[in-house]
Amino acid sequence: MVKRQLDPARAAWQKPDRVVEALGLRRGQVVAEIGSGPGYFTLRLARAVGPSGRVYAVDPEPAMLDALRARLRRDGVRNVTPILGLPDDPLLPSGACRLALIVNAYHHFADGPALLRRLARSLHPRGRVVNIDWDARETPVGPPLERRVAPETFLRAARSAGLTLLGARDLLPHQYFLVLRRVRDARAT
Repeated sequence: MVKRQLDPARAAWQKPDRVVEALGLRRGQVVAEIGSGPGYFTLRLARAVGPSGRVYAVDPEPAMLDALRARLRRDGVRNVTPILGLPDDPLLPSGACRLALIVNAYHHFADGPALLRRLARSLHPRGRVVNIDWDARETPVGPPLERRVAPETFLRAARSAGLTLLGARDLLPHQYFLVLRRVRDARAT
């Protein structure tokens, strides 16, 4: 699993540098990757927010966090905090995150709406959630169709969690890219 997630060939369709650029992160920000696995995006996020920033890397699998910790040590990355999250709770500090990024992971959550409700509490007042997940169609990579969550289904869960859609990016060949904010925060902008 770790080898597949860190496969260099993934960059051709995942476009990690373009994704991180599209997130518009700034130095010093606090961000989270939910379902971080061994840190495919985590290390890129850590570079984007710089040494004065912080990345919370949340995963419910201890083995994934062990692989991430080994990568952090090897690369000398010090601004990442691995968190062993619960299946329905990322265990993040309240109001801390400018961005919570979920990539290819939402379909793994047993209770996605509950996780999104708890995730919304971790957002800074102007914080965003970005969900990147598989299109509900056959693609050359990705999980079987029956495991994929269509964007409409995700958005229903997000609305029930108090999140509203700010926009979508057409950036990836096999995945959707949705940007959300808490409902009360979206009204304030």
